[in-house]
Amino acid sequence: MGLFSRKDSSAQSARNDHLVELGRDYAIARRHRDTKAMNRIMREIGTDKDVTDLNAFRAGQESYDSVPPIPRGRNRRK
Repeated sequence: MGLFSRKDSSAQSARNDHLVELGRDYAIARRHRDTKAMNRIMREIGTDKDVTDLNAFRAGQESYDSVPPIPRGRNRRK
């Protein structure tokens, strides 16, 4: 396994890869404050998913959220 490998050996067969990817996209949209994309993803998921699918979605979010944001330098314009 590489340093940035997304592969996880635990419970890989129980995950839905499509929902993991949607969770990752949702976390990216949330970090960039893209409400249009966030709403589109939530409509695509819907409310009829079972707990396993929602856990896969949450795992995708956490995989992106575990990467810290790039620190911004202070604004030097005066």
